Amino acid sequence: MHSFDVFTHYERVHWQLKDIDFGSVDKDLVKPEHVLMAKSGVMGESNVIAAVHGFLNEFVDDYDFSTFAVVWGYQEVQHHYAFKSWLEAIGEAVDDAPVQAMREPYAPGSTPAATLATNIISELTVNHIYRRVSAAVEEPVLADILLRASRDEAGHAREFIHYCRGRLERKPEEIPSVLETLYVYTSDQKIKHPVSMFKSNLIELEDHETIDTGFDLFLEGVADQGELDELQGKIRQVFGQLVGKDLSTNGKVRRALAEALG
Repeated sequence: MHSFDVFTHYERVHWQLKDIDFGSVDKDLVKPEHVLMAKSGVMGESNVIAAVHGFLNEFVDDYDFSTFAVVWGYQEVQHHYAFKSWLEAIGEAVDDAPVQAMREPYAPGSTPAATLATNIISELTVNHIYRRVSAAVEEPVLADILLRASRDEAGHAREFIHYCRGRLERKPEEIPSVLETLYVYTSDQKIKHPVSMFKSNLIELEDHETIDTGFDLFLEGVADQGELDELQGKIRQVFGQLVGKDLSTNGKVRRALAEALG
């Protein structure tokens, strides 16, 4: 099983929360936007429980992927608790009520391949943002957490690509749903993420940081001109390799979808 290889690899090389010295946080280097970014990270990463629950519901016929989902979930919980621990180290309270409000599992996607495709997009997006913000943050402990998490997300994207490719080889009729997912998430000049799409409008999150808080901070204070286009182009390139088509523009995605639908 592929998940066994992933599990043993993670067991050999993955970091642990105890590797981070939260007592060395330099409060003099903490800026208000750093606090908001960490709180946004808590809100995004804590959705992992809803996601794993949804995966296990949707992929009842796939033990291999379900096992990977559990391993992936552990790492995302680790990110949640790393951001939470950093916030507590600087004296910032972390409200667990909004996290609890997002606990309900995600509903199945239009197809299992579409669900996998959604997670490819989310992992590639967060990988990019964490890496870029890490380089911009002066406080070294938070920068370290962001860089570690970014590397993890790159590995997660690789595995979701693996499982999505295998799914499409077995179920090519699900290709249109993958193309539709790509178009929904990359056709606008904004960052879209499943947590944003399905959880950010909860009443319990009003007047509270969400994952979109971090995305807005990235676009306003870190991203270079044209960087969102670059990110979306990278995502389309990955999907083009998945389906064997040129998806370098939104127009080409639309045409590929029309052709796939017949």
